[in-house]
Formats: sequence, C-alpha cells, structure tokens
Amino acid sequence: DEKIEPRPVFDILNQSAARFPSHAAIDFFDKIITFKQLDELVNYFAQVLMNSGVKKGQKIGIYMPNCPYFVICYYAILKAGAVVVNYSPLYSESELKTQVDDSDTEILITLNLKLLYPKAESILKKNLEADGGLKKIIVADFTKYLPFPKNILFRLFKGKTLSKPAFNNKTIIDFDLLMNVITDIQPKFPDIHPDDTAVIQYTGGTTGVPKGAELTHANIYINTMQSKLFAIRVPDGEGATLTVLPLFHVFAMTTCMNLGLLCGHKLILHPRFEIKKVLQDIQKKKPTGMPGVASMYNAINNFPETKNFNLKSLKICVSGGGPLPLEIKKKFEALTGCSLVEGYGLTEASPVVSCNPPESFSKEGSIGLPFPNTEIFITDLNNPEKFLGVGERGELCIKGPQVMKGYYQRPDATLKCLEKGMLRTGDVATVDEDGFIFIVDRIKEMVIVGGFKVYPRNMEEIIYQHPSILECAVIGIPDEYSGQKTKVFVVFKQGMEISTEEMMAYFKEHLAKHEVPKEIEFRDSLPKSPIGKILKKELK
Repeated sequence: DEKIEPRPVFDILNQSAARFPSHAAIDFFDKIITFKQLDELVNYFAQVLMNSGVKKGQKIGIYMPNCPYFVICYYAILKAGAVVVNYSPLYSESELKTQVDDSDTEILITLNLKLLYPKAESILKKNLEADGGLKKIIVADFTKYLPFPKNILFRLFKGKTLSKPAFNNKTIIDFDLLMNVITDIQPKFPDIHPDDTAVIQYTGGTTGVPKGAELTHANIYINTMQSKLFAIRVPDGEGATLTVLPLFHVFAMTTCMNLGLLCGHKLILHPRFEIKKVLQDIQKKKPTGMPGVASMYNAINNFPETKNFNLKSLKICVSGGGPLPLEIKKKFEALTGCSLVEGYGLTEASPVVSCNPPESFSKEGSIGLPFPNTEIFITDLNNPEKFLGVGERGELCIKGPQVMKGYYQRPDATLKCLEKGMLRTGDVATVDEDGFIFIVDRIKEMVIVGGFKVYPRNMEEIIYQHPSILECAVIGIPDEYSGQKTKVFVVFKQGMEISTEEMMAYFKEHLAKHEVPKEIEFRDSLPKSPIGKILKKELK
C-alpha cells in the first residue's frame, strides 16, 4: 500500500508521449493517431482555449460519443486549467440544459451530428437570450478523423446524419478553424494544484435529480494509478484497450481512457456497442482488455456468430456499473480464455473502489478487495455512527484519495453522503474474514415482504441460472397483505420462451417463500442506461 503521489491528470499523456512517441495512442475506424501527435494536438488546442480567454476553473462541456475529439478536448481543457463537464449524447434537450445551467458551463464542445448539434444550438440560443451562463459552442467535423475513403463514404451515404452549423466565429465556432489560427506554439500552461477540480461528473440520478460530483486532479490521477497497480497485467506500451464504454461516463473515463493512455496502450475507440463490429475488432486488432458491463458480456455470450471469431487476445476484462451474474462471467471466460473480474465503484469515487485480483485468489459473488490506500467500513443501517464487524450487514462506506471533493454547489447533499471524509455509498454489504466485500443490494432497492428483507440482487443471481433467461430485473411493488411483494421482469433468449406457470414453478423451487414474486412480466428488452446498466427506476 505505497502512497501514490497526486499529479495533474494530463501528466498521464505527458508521460506516455515521452516514453512511447511513435506508438499508436488512438485507433478510430483504422485512423491512427500516435502519442506524439495526440500530445501536439492537445497542447495546440489548450493554447487555443487560453488565447480565446479561457481562465483557470472555467467550466467547459464535452458533448459527444467516443471519437478522437473527445480525448483531445479532455486533456486540452485540463491543461488550460479549466474544468471538464461530461455530457451524454443520449440526453434530451431539457436534461442537457438542466446540467449545463447547474454546472455553470460556459463553452460546449460538440460534433456536427444531427443527434447533437441542434440540441446544443437550441440551448445556446436560450442562454444568450436569457443572459445565461453558456456563451458559445465549438463544433467539430465528425468525418475529419475518419480515414480515407471512409470520410468520403460517410458524407455520401450518411450525409443525412450531419448538421450544417451556422458558424459565426463568435458564438458558434468551427473547431477546425480554431486549430489553424496559431502559428507559434509556446505553451505556458497554468499551475495546477492536485486539489483543483478537474471534472464535474453527473451522477446517474437514482435518487431524483442528478448531482455534479467534483472530482479533483488528485482523485482521478490516483484512481487511474490504483487501477494500474491492481489490474494491469500487460507491459506498458504493449497492450490495447477496446473502448466501447462511453468516455463521458466516469467508468470508461478512468478504466479505458486514462488507464489505457497511462500504460501506453492503444485506445480502439467505438462510438457505440455494435456487437459484430466489436467481435471483428477483437479478432483483427487484438485488444488485451475490454472494460464493460454485464449486459455487454451477456450479449457477446448469446450472439449466434460469436463462435466464428477468435477472441483469445483478451487477457483481462473488468465488469462494473452493476452486478455481474456468475453465469455470465463463467460463459464469457470459457469463450475467450480471459479473466473477467467484477469491480465496484461509484461516480463519487472517481469511480473505482474495489476489484477482484485478476490472477490470484478471488471469491465468487464478491466485488473483491479494496484498492490500495482505500479503507472500507460497514456501518449500522439504523445508526451510522456504529461500525459493524466481519459478516455483519450494513452500509458500505469508503475513505480514500479517490473520494470526491463534494457535489458542485450542493453543500446539503454533500453533508449527507460525506462525513469526515467518509463516503456513504447507499449499498448494503458485508466483509468476510479475508477482507473481500460482498454487495447485498442498494439500500433503496431492498424489498420488505411481511417483515422479511428481500434483496433483488440475490434473486436475480438465481433467476439467471435458468437456461431460458437472457436478462431479468426484480423490483418491489405494493401489496395489501405483506406491505410489499417482488415483481420480476424477464427477457427470454431467442426461441426459448416458457409459460408463466413454468416460470413460477422454477421460482417456487429455487426461492424462499417470501421471495416468490407476486407478478412476472415478459418483455422483449429492458430499459438501460448509456453504459448498459438496467434502469430499474423506469420499471417502477
């Protein structure tokens, strides 16, 4: 547990550009950008931002899917001393506006895609009319970083998906024009203190309105280093990370982008999860790692053509963002020969807190051991002052250098979850005698049936063992006799549907009496977040 020295986040790129200048840093549909080229682009854009008046601490939003622009903008904003605010391309206009206003974002960088640009332009107009915080948008050409002839073909065949921005060089600015304005690059970047805010990352909002977690340079740099010490088994400069998880999400920001570049590994960027393209790239480009979520690995397991692809280059895959059912883990490991380990994290911890060691002793159903320099505590659900012992169920609390500064402009919400530097996670957990952590469930998802505590996660593990089940989710619903009962949502594997009676017979055989659901609902699919996490709040 050596102490990790905090550094500015952009030191990640500085170090690897010095060590591996000619190595590929990014592969985007076969367009390669080396570490040296990436570093030059970042330095250039950072100076462009500073020359245009960007000051230390100013908030700049990135609103785009995975592409080279995301990586360039992220490190350039940080180098210029500004703060990155990540936005999901899947947000509605009202969701985007709420967070732009809440975070005091002054500049929003986006792409000329119809999915994004019209929403950004509309919010800009509303802000300018109301003298709001957002002053300008910078728009990049999505096709610029596609290789020839894909860049031409995209414009020919998918031109309808592109917007024509109304550039005026004042409030709507052409990214590529900005990148041609400086002739003399002599960057004098501001001094960054490790405790300066680097990123405002909005929480998933499982409890209502999303809150902006302020993650410092130290938080993010140290969490990236912790991840490297714990989970990387491929030499620096020799690996590649298949980056399908969206970089605007904190899990991918740390475990794909920052960790990949810190190790001198190539980022194979995919704008979205398209299963056949993912399998083709694993076979062709031979990534050594692919962080993901359970639904992604499950999709690969059950895709009929998976067996036609060679996936043996994968050495380690880390699953996060929610529980990894044992059945999914075993099948994926059998298919690929790689180690699929479950980790645990949350936005407020930059995000990773614990992980199962890749090659040594690990325990089924556990989220592993705490990261280096990370302390965990279990506190009584009714009395947070009381600390519990081995095997006792309580709320998982965390102390460590990766824990956020607080929620942006939300002192009350910060006080509720951060006490004396200890982060309350809202998860029920136990710790065994070897220090392994077991998540029982979200406190808010626990169902009380006639006085008995029912944990949906435990039920889902059992339901996933049924050979016909592709996906499932368990929630609590009101019941006039027992207060609450469980309801199960089920998605069947193709051609493997069974009746409600057969499903209920399976539940009665494998579940405790108070766990047997009151209702079963069959669905074609389940609602998911941008990273593929099942959204139970939309089922309620």
